[in-house]
Amino acid sequence: MSSTLAPPADALLRHAATPLPRYTSYPTAPHFASIDGETYAGWLREAKPKDALSLYVHVPFCHSLCWYCGCHTSVTRSAARIARYNDGLVREAAMVAALLPAHGGVGALHLGGGTPTALGPAGLRRLGAALRASFAFRPGAEIAAELDPRSLDEDLLAALADIGLTRASLGVQDVTPAVQEKIGRVQPTAQVEAAVRGLRALGVAGINMDLIYGLPGQDVAEVEASARFAADCGADRVAVFGYAHVPWMKAHQKGIRVEDLPDAALRMRQAEAAARILTGAGYVAIGLDHFARPGDGMAVAAARGALRRNFQGYTTDAAPFLLGFGASAIGSTPGGFVQNAAEEKQWLAAVEQGRLPAVRGRALTPEDRIRARLIERIMCDGAIEAAEVPPAMMDRAAARLDGLLADGLVARDGGRLVATAAGRPFLRHFAACFDAFLSPSPARHSAAV
Repeated sequence: MSSTLAPPADALLRHAATPLPRYTSYPTAPHFASIDGETYAGWLREAKPKDALSLYVHVPFCHSLCWYCGCHTSVTRSAARIARYNDGLVREAAMVAALLPAHGGVGALHLGGGTPTALGPAGLRRLGAALRASFAFRPGAEIAAELDPRSLDEDLLAALADIGLTRASLGVQDVTPAVQEKIGRVQPTAQVEAAVRGLRALGVAGINMDLIYGLPGQDVAEVEASARFAADCGADRVAVFGYAHVPWMKAHQKGIRVEDLPDAALRMRQAEAAARILTGAGYVAIGLDHFARPGDGMAVAAARGALRRNFQGYTTDAAPFLLGFGASAIGSTPGGFVQNAAEEKQWLAAVEQGRLPAVRGRALTPEDRIRARLIERIMCDGAIEAAEVPPAMMDRAAARLDGLLADGLVARDGGRLVATAAGRPFLRHFAACFDAFLSPSPARHSAAV
């Protein structure tokens, strides 16, 4: 990414506090509209023999709720509720598979949540077997899961091995006990280290770790310690997210006191500190907030300009069909985006009645596709070719773009528009220049940094 004179500090703070989407899709989910299962079924039937599939399974259960969490999840220990939900996942997968014509097979499976291991060892094995019965998996398909290090035991590790796990994403967040107390997630580093050893012993080649800055009671030193810990554990990829305090959307976040949260200036220093520690440890900075070992597939894809972005964030997965299963799961097809009913009972009722549970989505227009490509390349590469932007689209982007150029966050480099070194944390601002739906409402999105 290009460099320029250092932007004024007040400009950086102003941009850092601006609420903006994370652009894991375009249009973003708040701009989805009502659709039905028939629309989704029509999109599924358009699959071609060479089209690869990617599967996302949402498990919206946890044994306890972390106060910072922004995910669609709930606390339960009801074995009957979890088993019924797993039955629904198996049925939904079979329904979707039956609608697909010949295709290129599954190249990636991602189990997210919540905490997927809430299904238990037997539930995980049943789900894995059902998905393989419904879909043909490609040789070497990536099987990934989001895991809570506090809940991993030998039985769960054995079940994860049986479903063919190749990549694990561990929620670390912060390693400081005082911060962990304030976010309702007490997790000694020894538990994380044990999880890493157990996963490596299974032959899991990819270990991701998620860290969060902007947490209550957190200073720069705590973020630095967490970044060093991730590097020392040998994580292959590290994601460093800014905490999104949205108690009007996630009531459990009211357990976090606003007065304990870092201000915009401190959040910026924390993000910079994490990047400094990780790049100093040999990681390559990827897009907005990811870091990867130089030989990792994500770093290789970024260097080749082949990095992608979807609802799980940065990815090397280029499958044209991302199929979402479970309550609130979002998927994408060449025809458009689709989201399942978010409420568990509504999702279950549809599936048990043999209906696709899609309720929201968006059919993509030609303009949406152009803007989506521009936004994805900005978020992944930090640059676009100005010639690829239609004149009318560039005219509409001019006001926002001129402000970023003036503040030194974006620069012109021949025929390209490029994020500067100072502008890397502000890729969301660059992308927003080409968002025709962006709402000024601060309640929709989190602070950009």
